[in-house]
Amino acid sequence: MNNKPSRIGSRTVIAALASLAFAGGAQAAFPEHAITMVVPYPPGGTTDIAARTVAQVMEKSLGQTIVVENRAGAGGNIGMANLARAKPDGYTIAMGTIGTQSINQFLYKDMAFDPGKDFDPIALVLTTPNVIAVNAKSDIKTMKDLIAAAKSRKLSYASPGVGSSVHLTGAYLEQAAGIEMLHVPFKGASASLPALIGGQVDVLLDNLPSTLAQIKDGSKIRGIAVTSAQRSPSVPDIPTVAESGAPGFDVTAWFALYAPKGTPPEALRKLTDAASSALKSDQVRDKFTSLGAQTGALTGDELKAFEAQERVRWSKLIKDRNIATQ
Repeated sequence: MNNKPSRIGSRTVIAALASLAFAGGAQAAFPEHAITMVVPYPPGGTTDIAARTVAQVMEKSLGQTIVVENRAGAGGNIGMANLARAKPDGYTIAMGTIGTQSINQFLYKDMAFDPGKDFDPIALVLTTPNVIAVNAKSDIKTMKDLIAAAKSRKLSYASPGVGSSVHLTGAYLEQAAGIEMLHVPFKGASASLPALIGGQVDVLLDNLPSTLAQIKDGSKIRGIAVTSAQRSPSVPDIPTVAESGAPGFDVTAWFALYAPKGTPPEALRKLTDAASSALKSDQVRDKFTSLGAQTGALTGDELKAFEAQERVRWSKLIKDRNIATQ
C-alpha cells in the first residue's frame, strides 16, 4: 500500500485554501477602489450640496475616493434607475430624495425601478424645510399678503421640477390656504432662482439650503415663510407657514443614501458606518446647519419604515390634487 500523500491532492487542497483566503481578504478589503455616488439632480441644488459634503467626510473612513456624478432628469428617476441597474457590489451608491423615494412612483408611469424594492437603504443624510420667497421688490411681504394676492390674481410659482418635493409643497400650500397658483417648473434651483430675480415668476419655492445665501443677503429676494413646523435657526426671523395663515402646515424635505438591492452585507455595513460617522462629525453638522438643514439619524430598516410612511402621505396628496407630470 502506498501511504505517501498525493501531490495532486495536496495541490488541490492548497489551491482551495488559497482561494478561500483570497475571497475572504477581498471581502474584508472593501472598498478596494473608488466609489461612485450618483446625484440624480443638476449641480448646485440641495441634493448635490448634501452629496458632496457627506462624500468628502466618508472618504476618510473608507480610505477611498468617492466620485460624485450628476445624472439628472425625469425628476431624479434617471439617476436612481442607473443605481437600480448598477452591480450590487457597494461601489455605486446614490443620494435619493423624498421625491425619488416617496413621490415619483405616484406621478410617473412605467418607472424603471421600484423605490421600495430595488434599493438597500444606507442612511438618512439630512432634512430641511422648504422656503417660500419673492422678489425683493415685490409688494408681497408676508404669507398673508401672498394668500390675499393669490385670491385676487393668478400668481405663478417656480419650483426645481415637476414632481419634486418643492412642487408638491406648492400643491399642499394651495390646498391648505385655499388658493390656486400657476406652477412653473425649472430644471433645478440654478434655473428657478434666476427666474424669480428676473421677474419671470411671482414666487419661488425651494429647499432652504439652495437659496439661503440669497435670502440672507436680501438684496434680490425676500424669504417670507419656511414650511417646517418650527422656525429654522438659520433664518429665525422668517416665520413658518403654520403661524402665517395655514395652521398645521408642516413639510420637510429629506435626502438619503442608497445602494442597489443585494449589496453584500459587509459592504453595506461599511458604507452605513462611514455615513453615520460622517453625519456625527463637526464638519458635516456645521456645514448643514449653516445651510439651514439638519443631519439625519435613521439607517437601514428604520429609514425603510420612514419611507413607507412618506409614501402614504404624498400619494394621498397627489390623488386628492390630481397632480400629474404632463
